[in-house]
Amino acid sequence: MNLPEINTWTNGETFAEVANQVMGKQFPGQEPKALMGWKGIMIWDRNVDAVAMLKAYLDRVAAESCGQCTPCREGTHQLTRIMGAMCRCEGSEEDIETIRSLVTIISLTSRCNIGLGLAKPVLDLLDCFNDDFIEVIHRQRFVEPGRYNSMVTAPCINACPSHVDIPAYLEHVRMGHWPEAMAVVRQGCPMPGTIGRVCVRPCEENCRRKDLDSPLAIRAIKRFLSDQEQFHGMRSEEPMPHPQAEKIAIVGGGPAGLSCSYYLGRLGYPSTVFEAQEGPGGMAAYGIPSYRLPKDVIAHEVGIIEHLGAEIRYGVHVGRDITVDDLSDQGYRAVFLAMGAPESSPMRCEGEDKGYMGFMPGVHFLAQAARGQKPLDGRRAVVIGGGNVAMDCVRSLLRLGFKDVNLLYRRTEAEMPADHHEIEEAKEEGVVFHFLVAPVEILAKDGRVTGLMCRRMELGEPDASGRRRPVPVPDSDYVMDCDAIIPAVGQKCVVDRIVSDEDVLTAWKTLVVDETTFQTGKKLIFGGGDCVTGPATLIASLAAGKNAARFIDQYLQTGQCTPQPKDVLETLVTSGQMFEDDEPFLFPGISTRMEPEIIDPDTRIQDFGEVEKGFSPVQARMEASRCLRCYRMLMTAV
Repeated sequence: MNLPEINTWTNGETFAEVANQVMGKQFPGQEPKALMGWKGIMIWDRNVDAVAMLKAYLDRVAAESCGQCTPCREGTHQLTRIMGAMCRCEGSEEDIETIRSLVTIISLTSRCNIGLGLAKPVLDLLDCFNDDFIEVIHRQRFVEPGRYNSMVTAPCINACPSHVDIPAYLEHVRMGHWPEAMAVVRQGCPMPGTIGRVCVRPCEENCRRKDLDSPLAIRAIKRFLSDQEQFHGMRSEEPMPHPQAEKIAIVGGGPAGLSCSYYLGRLGYPSTVFEAQEGPGGMAAYGIPSYRLPKDVIAHEVGIIEHLGAEIRYGVHVGRDITVDDLSDQGYRAVFLAMGAPESSPMRCEGEDKGYMGFMPGVHFLAQAARGQKPLDGRRAVVIGGGNVAMDCVRSLLRLGFKDVNLLYRRTEAEMPADHHEIEEAKEEGVVFHFLVAPVEILAKDGRVTGLMCRRMELGEPDASGRRRPVPVPDSDYVMDCDAIIPAVGQKCVVDRIVSDEDVLTAWKTLVVDETTFQTGKKLIFGGGDCVTGPATLIASLAAGKNAARFIDQYLQTGQCTPQPKDVLETLVTSGQMFEDDEPFLFPGISTRMEPEIIDPDTRIQDFGEVEKGFSPVQARMEASRCLRCYRMLMTAV
């Protein structure tokens, strides 16, 4: 695939190069002949009929227009009427000027980017192919429809791993349509109560309002909808599809497995989830403290998944109690592996393998605390790490009675991967942060932790992650006295406990799958979530389960797993740059972001009760009204 012959796309050189790399690597044979979208046009094949392409584009724009802006509602239908007549040999040269005038008016008066972004691609196409339009009109050439694929996205949608249509459900919330909003959410997110509390919010990082005032509180609005359903009587009926005969086995009852089960259920497939723990949720339940994610929220969402046909068998260790081959022999037509990353990574510190009392990896500490136990005793604790697991550990220690809780991180606060809200709330609660410090040796007496030998660090050149590498400062070792030490420096996958085929395992014990279809080299086995990517975000795991369900259905129906046009377009758009800091705002203005109420630090550290309160209906509607509806349309000729 070469660079386009015609390119009016803003910053199009970079986007075209990305398109070439993505299409050539992931979707050979599905390269577009032309591309038309909110930033202009790209034409690879000059044989593409520009008139037919414009008609197809305007038809899709008209179909997507919500109708709230009169010029867009009326103008887009006039445009489709004009183009329809032109393609039927009933056009005139005056129609070309009418199209130019209409798209300009719509772009100047629309509220959302469906209309705002209309003028550039249309005017660019008319400028580049004016002779083609004149030829169709004068020779009265009948225009045959071409083959096109199109999609609508937005910076926030694009950033969300599951591509939830965020502007659509915010618009429903703005108008007070709670069930309709929830229906949109569940098309891409089966656990809105969970995600509405603990998502790391990539959508908010890509909200265009952050360049105007502050991003939308998208996560909090999602939680509001879940609260309306769970606690306030909102009815949100799940569609009950025609039942399918094939059974699917799912290994792991965490976010990826539950998501796959949910979307298979919406397609009519019964699934059996094999979960090693005594309850559902995986790391969402046993790795996230209840002050962030109450257990009754997970139970409510799992109940909905079970209503759609899931059977969850607890206490079953696949690989020990039953094998994948056994599942196939029992009639399961497909198996989805979603075991997560359940083990703690070593911190490469002397003494961590000695079994000292008072030493416990973070994932095990949190799992025991989630079961209502007090895993460690003492007064002074040290946690090593900079991610959300480390934040959960230090905040849980305070709630378990530790009076002096310290966090060590070998870089600076600017490099910490933890959610900044979690960092700030930990500071409010009294956690002491020690930056540019690394553990060296665990100190113990009579088999019990007494302290940690530490070493001061400084930042050197960037490493493979792009962050500056911590470098030891000579002669800077010192001892930090403590009763408990918790490493929270990462997690490991253990897929080799389930499957042993070397061709489906990486050196890191993760599963090898097709990055689009989630199918392994063994056709009936699919996989997704942390056991494929390594430790990632909860929303990414939910997205993996959702997409895998779609391809499991395709495999069971056709025996094949073939990427669809939507996969090609989503990959193309996700690989390019959707959020641009210098993009102008047609309607500037300042608004105040609604923030959920947070319980006072002195009160909240007394127990594991939920820290953050939800929005009221008034707050949710006011916050949703801040959405700029930054939709973008993209269409390719194939």
